[in-house]
Amino acid sequence: MTVTQDVRLSAERTASLDEPRLLRGRLPEPLRRRTAAELLREVEASGLTGRGGAAFPTHRKMAGVLSMPAPRIVVGNGAEGEPASDKDKTLLTTNPHLVLDGLQVAATILGADHAYIYLHDERTVTAAVARALAARREEGVEELPVQVVTAPARFVSGEESAVVSRISGTDALPRSKPPRVFEQGAFGRPTLVQNVETLAHLGYIARFGADQFRAVGAPDQPGTMLFTLSGAVRRPGVIEAPVGVGLDELIEAAGGASTHLQAVLLGGYHGSWVRWPEARSLVMANSALRPHGLSVGAGVVVLFPADACGPGEVTRVLDYLADESAGQCGPCVFGLPALADAYHDLVAGKRPQSRISRLRELPALLERRGECSHPDGTLRFLRSAQSVFGEHLAQHRRRSCVSSRRTPVLPIPTD
Repeated sequence: MTVTQDVRLSAERTASLDEPRLLRGRLPEPLRRRTAAELLREVEASGLTGRGGAAFPTHRKMAGVLSMPAPRIVVGNGAEGEPASDKDKTLLTTNPHLVLDGLQVAATILGADHAYIYLHDERTVTAAVARALAARREEGVEELPVQVVTAPARFVSGEESAVVSRISGTDALPRSKPPRVFEQGAFGRPTLVQNVETLAHLGYIARFGADQFRAVGAPDQPGTMLFTLSGAVRRPGVIEAPVGVGLDELIEAAGGASTHLQAVLLGGYHGSWVRWPEARSLVMANSALRPHGLSVGAGVVVLFPADACGPGEVTRVLDYLADESAGQCGPCVFGLPALADAYHDLVAGKRPQSRISRLRELPALLERRGECSHPDGTLRFLRSAQSVFGEHLAQHRRRSCVSSRRTPVLPIPTD
């Protein structure tokens, strides 16, 4: 696979690696009062796309909600169910005010009369948001009261239909569509659900304008993005960088790889594996990645060391994803456990030919048949793993493994 470099950015457009916009603390400039129409035009001119993974144009998502009758609701989604991502937690503890600014901007555009922020019940995050809300009330800058709703720490609880279900007082589980969330969301009302990073960018755009926002980033995906680097990297954590930055530059900004690498996981447990020699030239923009079946997603980058067991790690993740399903449809209730079991047997060298056949049959029974995208994302993860770790898996079929590492690389929640 050769990844094109046509969106790699010039030095001046990558300055935000050293000058973060979102992670630099509370901005001193107050938001200017502007009409809903003015703000929506600014958002459209900015070209902002969602930072929760889908990269859908933000102004179009807002326009969909605006096409529905009032009253409307706006929700900031900070329920980061992806175990390999820390960006939302980092943003909410570092600069919750910018997120809350964006929430107010979105509420103004939509004419919303209710605003919510949806978080995992993690003390550091909820405390940071509570302090910021209290400070805003004292300063009189909160135009629309914001209610905090906590979510269970589950992989699917951040899916937008699960978000509105939880806010409405039921379980945080994905629901059948239609109706879609922008048509009937929380309490049956038209609802905008935006990732908290997207809202922080809205706050930035409302302060500094579309032109300054577009000063960095890829032409079709402007601005900066929060990337979570983990695995075999010297300084794991969250880095803010322009969309279109080279993966090699991101890794260098995190101190470089801590050991020899065999692969990189992009996009987390619904993402894709890439062999390291091919990953070195990756450009972190969807326009460069999409032709090769890849996506920036929510900015997850896991560096996988050369001495780790790829099939063994994939087994752990498949078990986790099967357990994390909502349990509402056949593909999740029966399909994902069957997928995990078949891969387990293959890795253990049990009945390899029948397990290979089973792994070829199951995707057709699961793909695009779930209530949400959980089965499809799991299949994406597995298919890329089979491609990248195919030789290693063949060793397992012969009941041998040359990996020397005994500690896990990929994070799996233990509770």
